Amino acid sequence: MARIPRITNQQILEAARQVFLQQGFGASTLEIAQQAGISEASIFKRFSTKEKLFFAAMGIPEKPLWVNELESLSGKGDLKENLIKICLQIMEFYNEVLPQIVMLRSRGNAFPELGGKEPGPIRDFQALTAFLEDEINQNRLRPCDPKTVAHILLGSLMNYVFLEQISSQVSRETATLPIGTCLNSEAHATEVSAFVQGFVDIVWQGIAPIQD
Repeated sequence: MARIPRITNQQILEAARQVFLQQGFGASTLEIAQQAGISEASIFKRFSTKEKLFFAAMGIPEKPLWVNELESLSGKGDLKENLIKICLQIMEFYNEVLPQIVMLRSRGNAFPELGGKEPGPIRDFQALTAFLEDEINQNRLRPCDPKTVAHILLGSLMNYVFLEQISSQVSRETATLPIGTCLNSEAHATEVSAFVQGFVDIVWQGIAPIQD
C-alpha cells in the first residue's frame, strides 16, 4: 500500500510561494524544501521542474481560462455577447495574477527563462488576435486590423485592473474604504460587469459587421 504523504502539495506550494515572492525565481529549491519541512528530492517527485513548481505556486496558469474559451466560442453564438464574456474572464484573470506579477517584477531574477518560447502575455495576445481574425474572415466582424482591436481590448482591461489595484491599496492605507469593501465584493462585481458592458458597447460600434 502506498504511503500517504505527510506534506500535501498545497503545503509545498504555499512554502514555494512565500520564498518566490521574497526572492523571485532565483530562489533555491533547497530553501523551499526547508521551508516546507521536506527534502529537495521530494519536491521534484511531485513537480518535475522548478518552472512548473513556480507557476503552480504563483497561480499563473500556462494557458488562462479565457484563452481556452476563445476556441469554443469561435464562429458561434452572438459575437458581441461572446466578447463581453471573454472580457469578464480576462478581467478576472488579471485581477488574480497582476498583483503577483507586479510584486515579482520588483525582484531581480523574478521569472524563469523561457528557452525560446513566447512569453505568456504575448501568446495570449496572439490567441485573441487569431480569434478576432477568424471572426473577420467569417464576416462576423467588419474588416479591420485584429491586432489593433486585440491591443485595445487587452490594454484597456489590464489598465482598469491596474488602476483598481492601486486605488484599493491607497484606500486601505488611508482607511477610506468602508469596512467589508474589497475587490471581490458583490458591489465590485456589479461595477466591473457594467464597465465591461459599456466598454464592449463602445468598441462594438467600430467593429460590428456592416449590414447590407
